[in-house]
Formats: sequence, structure tokens, C-alpha cells
Amino acid sequence: MWMQHNKVKNLKIAVKKLNRVIIKPGETFSYWRLLGNTTKRKGYVDGMVLFYGQVKKGIGGGLCQLSNLIYWMTLHTPLTVTERHRHSYDVFPDSKRTQPFGSGATCAYNYLDLQIKNETNNTYQLVVYLTDSHLVGEWRSDALAIRNYEVYEKEHWITHEYWGGYVRHNKIHRKVFNIDKIQIGDEYITENHAIMMYEPFLEVTKSL
Repeated sequence: MWMQHNKVKNLKIAVKKLNRVIIKPGETFSYWRLLGNTTKRKGYVDGMVLFYGQVKKGIGGGLCQLSNLIYWMTLHTPLTVTERHRHSYDVFPDSKRTQPFGSGATCAYNYLDLQIKNETNNTYQLVVYLTDSHLVGEWRSDALAIRNYEVYEKEHWITHEYWGGYVRHNKIHRKVFNIDKIQIGDEYITENHAIMMYEPFLEVTKSL
């Protein structure tokens, strides 16, 4: 639990840097360009870092939760994700999962970045903050939204590899709706491949 408590400390520092950042038309948001290196001098502490599927401690650990949130929010806007890196390992089973597998964005200073370009004619502002129990965020714009999006998993499969383990795959798409809630499109977003760190096809235990 100490890693979880330290993650909150790290997130508090990071959201202060990113909260209310504005992206004008033609500009690109860069996660690491804005945050910089996560050092002790800046107040960051040891938190949980996933390294090749293993839980480690590292300065600034836990910031992937913030990049995951920003990426997920961006998929529901007209903004364009120009750099995103998927998680190479699937560490947790689907129990209580609320989003499709592979809908996050891993980050590692300074080579795994999350970059988002504003190719619209409108200005966007990122709002992120912490409550007592949640990390909260939203994209704001100076114009009313004329499109709504629904992100979903279109295909999913698991392969048993020659080396004995399992790899999970899927494709993420999003449905596009106009202001009258009529679907006008279906867009491919990304494809994910991750080594599973738990046994696939786990049986669901029923409570008596």
C-alpha cells in the first residue's frame, strides 16, 4: 500500500503541471515535454513501476494512471493522438475492468511519450485534478462538440505461443455520432498485443 500512497503524491505533483494546459490549433501536447524528468528534487517519490511485467519501485512511479486517463479522454474528442505506446504485458485479469483491454497509454521518461495534436480549428484545454478518492479529468473546448464517440473493442483473441505462454490481442474502434445521436462512422483506433501475466480462461467463482 505504501506504493499506492506514494503514487498519489506523484500524481499531485504531475497534475499541477498539466492542469489547464491549452492546446491551440496546430499545436501538439507532449506528456514528457510538459512534465520533464521525475526527480527527487522535484518532490517525486518511489512508486509502483511495471517493468517487463514485474512490479518494481521507481521515482515518479504511478504516473501511467495519468497518461492512461488523458489518452482515454482524447479518444472521445476530435484531437489526434500522434504518439502512444501500448502496454507490452497484461498484468491484471478483467475482473471489475470498466474499459476495453488495451485502452491505456504507458509512459516512460523520456522515450515512451504521449503526444496529441490539435488538428481542429478550436482551442482545447486539459483539466486534471485529484479528489480524496479519484483522479479526474476532462478536455474543454471553446466550441460546442458536434461529434460524440463511443470507444469499444471490436475484435479480441488469445494465442498460445510456442514458448508456453499466452498473448492477448484486440482491436480498438470508436463509433462516431452526430449531434442528433445518429451514428455516422466507425473508426479504427489501434491494435494491441500483450503477454498475459496470469492464466487465461480463469473460472468465475460464485459466492454462496
